[in-house]
Amino acid sequence: MTSIVIPTYGRDQVLIDTVQALLDLRYPAKEILVVDQTPEHDEVAHRQLSCWNDANCIRWIRRETPSITAAMNAGLQQANSDLVLFLDDDIRPRSELVRVHSDAHTQCPNLWATVGQVIQPWQQPEDIAAPRELSGLRIDDDFPFHSTREMPVRNVMAGNLCVNRNRAISIGGFDEQFVGSAFRFETEFARRVSIAGGEMRFLGSAGIDHLRVDRGGTRSHGNHLTSADPRHGIGDHYFALLHAPSKSTAHLYCARRIAREVRTRFHMTHPWWVPVKVIGECRAFFAAKRLIRQRQT
Repeated sequence: MTSIVIPTYGRDQVLIDTVQALLDLRYPAKEILVVDQTPEHDEVAHRQLSCWNDANCIRWIRRETPSITAAMNAGLQQANSDLVLFLDDDIRPRSELVRVHSDAHTQCPNLWATVGQVIQPWQQPEDIAAPRELSGLRIDDDFPFHSTREMPVRNVMAGNLCVNRNRAISIGGFDEQFVGSAFRFETEFARRVSIAGGEMRFLGSAGIDHLRVDRGGTRSHGNHLTSADPRHGIGDHYFALLHAPSKSTAHLYCARRIAREVRTRFHMTHPWWVPVKVIGECRAFFAAKRLIRQRQT
């Protein structure tokens, strides 16, 4: 059986629509846990969530401090199934979503995780193979999560990710050092699965449409192109410092990231934002180094 976990922040009607679609699936999950970090919903959303919770249609778990990784860990710990399917709070699920994930784990008991197809608003499903052109810290960064194929994968997207609960817990779940939009926390989790010898597969037939609504979610933390806030870049620097094979490799990766982040079309046409972005990236790098030191003490 499968538990669905939906971490949510700042979402009202689209969250209600997402949960309703999941409740209406032909092959539903055993339970749906909504891990809610929204300080206050609008009246309609609050009433509907309360109604579902009272009727045991969902489990409505409230958290005060927003954190995507902490919310996912809360759902992982409180789920009552062997499989936990993490989904974004602004999606349209395909009818066979839960069944395809569940069948894959049943047919291959050695699987640690399956990643389902994610269709972004600008994409269509496509019969495409993984390029496999990147390696090292960027392995499968170019993976086509809109593909219709089934294939091995070394990276994941948490918006459609089904994990073996006990195995995920055994490697510490999701790293709660990732803050803000928590960029790279999924890759960091996948890296630890691989280090533990775990197998992950991409399932092109376990699909969702990701709506990417403007309000709420990670986009509540502002525009990374014009921000000196370190939260936008700290995750990538932290990931590199944590998993690079050497300190020099990590520092080279971080330096290249800083340069890459200001070599954008936006910054070419708005060069006055380049110093702001560089300051933000440097702050992110040193904040990531502090996180690494904290892990070591």
